[in-house]
Amino acid sequence: MMKIGFDAKRAFKNRTGLGNYSRNLIGGIAESGEDISAVLYTPDNDGPYSNYFSMYRKFRVIMPKGISRFFPHFWRSCGVSFRLRSDRVSIYHGLSNELPYCVPKNVKQVVTVHDLIDWRYPELYNKTDRHIYHKKLQHACKNADIVVAASQQTKRDLMEFLQLPEEKIRVIYQTCDPMFWHSEIDEVRDDVRKRYKLPQKYIICVGTIEKRKNQLAAVETLSNLPEDIHLVIVGGHRTDYYDTLMDNISMLRLTDRVHILENALFDDFPALYANALMSMYVSEFEGFGIPVLESMCCDTPVITSNVSSMPEVAGDAALYVNPTDIADITTKALKLCNDENLRRQLVEKGRAQREKFTSEVVSRQMVELYKEIAG
Repeated sequence: MMKIGFDAKRAFKNRTGLGNYSRNLIGGIAESGEDISAVLYTPDNDGPYSNYFSMYRKFRVIMPKGISRFFPHFWRSCGVSFRLRSDRVSIYHGLSNELPYCVPKNVKQVVTVHDLIDWRYPELYNKTDRHIYHKKLQHACKNADIVVAASQQTKRDLMEFLQLPEEKIRVIYQTCDPMFWHSEIDEVRDDVRKRYKLPQKYIICVGTIEKRKNQLAAVETLSNLPEDIHLVIVGGHRTDYYDTLMDNISMLRLTDRVHILENALFDDFPALYANALMSMYVSEFEGFGIPVLESMCCDTPVITSNVSSMPEVAGDAALYVNPTDIADITTKALKLCNDENLRRQLVEKGRAQREKFTSEVVSRQMVELYKEIAG
């Protein structure tokens, strides 16, 4: 039996993003049927998913005790290493760009790197945060036996920015939350539309409202579309870009046609996608682009960028645009609005494309990697 240690902080604490990746991967491995036990290391488990893994008998949760409880960052960076030997862990997997220090030499190390956006777009981060992120990633990549990249784009970035040798990197894609695969969407679509007071025809954009996500391009595109079509932006905001977005919505007189859902329930996302005419994800750069996969799982036609990782995820199941070319985006959006046959074709292609990202596929690839590393 292999025993894998996981950095599980975000699995218990984060509702989206890295939290979803951690839960989906750990849960997929637990249900893979392989003879694997796991130790989940977390500074605490008082987040929204405190009991998420309680059903898995071979998985146990380890948290700091005594005085270590008052130094959670130190425990996660160093204290975990002192537990690995006594817990008889054979492989430790850092699930979010970092590994602890002083890991015993007999413990193999794997780190998942999702993106290098802080390297590619340093201006989006303050200097202190960027320095910390860079040091953690450099340490992780140096000490890992294998670095798992979330996409070919991330692999290229690892080779470019950290000069990491290609043979040390494995690309293993991620899946999305099980509810996108198994949700009874039709039963709740009308209820979700009513609760959020949404129109019959809308384009959906999912993602944090920030410059890189490029929601402004979707707003400008909307100004060129028929007036009965609306835009629904699902995501929180944390930068001045939100103010810029709102100013442009007002200037273009689109206040009645743009709906921003900052606190939409994650459980409602499948229905929000399914009710939409199309999903528009015209980010300027991504390490993966999870809304593209979520859209395909909900049978929603996709318009996305022709850059970075988005073509890897969407394959032939999307219309591609230059994210900086409003005329290009408008042409593709009008095409999807007016061509029911094209929408059906993209949905069918999406059903085939999404099979590359099932939990079973991702878990199998990761387990094979563990076996290889363990020898």
